Parts: sequence; structure tokens; C-alpha cells
Amino acid sequence: MGRSQETFNKKEVRNKKEKKRKEKELKRAKKKIEGKKSSFDEMIAYVDEFGKITSIPPDPGKKTVIAAESIELNITKNRPESTPSFVRRGIVTFFDESKGYGFIRDLESHQSVFVHVNNLLEPVKENNVVIFEKGKGPKGPSAMKVKLFKE
Repeated sequence: MGRSQETFNKKEVRNKKEKKRKEKELKRAKKKIEGKKSSFDEMIAYVDEFGKITSIPPDPGKKTVIAAESIELNITKNRPESTPSFVRRGIVTFFDESKGYGFIRDLESHQSVFVHVNNLLEPVKENNVVIFEKGKGPKGPSAMKVKLFKE
């Protein structure tokens, strides 16, 4: 049986594929005839002093020599004044004694921090200035070891 079931669209697709295959074959033959092989030197890329990729090698006259002894390799030491303080100050913005929770506004970051009655060392009321440690609670930041701030 011939191609009796072949539609016009199927013929077009088959012809396009055949044409593409022939074009590819011609390109391959042309490349073979030219015999141009790429050398390793043509494939090398250089990076200039500005970080851009170029095909031009760097100028040896612009090269700067750095003595290995001048390079410092050391670890920066933690200074107590640069480390963040874990004890924070804040103002109690809301506290419900019957439910046993409230919120403290951190004076440094102005972030609202949740506080539970179990984390109180002293009883607190609204607008009290307190000191606390910031910790991670189940739903976000939580205040731990909360007590009144005495100047």
C-alpha cells in the first residue's frame, strides 16, 4: 500500500524535514571541504583589569607585583563593643493578665515582641519599661526572662 492516507499537512511536514536534513548535509560537506579547524589559541578568552572577557591577552607591562609577605591573613577578633547585646530594653504596649500574654515594643528595633506570663520574672503592666532576652517562639520572636528595668 502506498501513502493513500497521507494528508497535505503530513506531506508538508515530511518535505520540511527532508529539506532540513539536506541543508544540514550541505553544511557538513562545506565544512569538510574548507578543512578549517579551530585552534586552541582561538578558543582562549582573557579577563581584563575591569573584569570583562576579551580575546586580547593582557599587557605584561601593566602587571603589578605583590610581595607574598605583604598579604595579611588573620581572623578578626570579636570585640565586646561590636557584638550585639542579647539583653534588650522595651516598653510593654499591651498585657492581658487574665489571658497571660502581651507584647513588648523593642526600643532599638521598634519591633513588637510577644511575651507570655511564663517568661516573666516580675509582674508587669502596660507602659512599664522592661529588660528581656529575645528568643524564638513557635510563631515568631518571643521575649524571655522579662523583668522591670531599674535605672
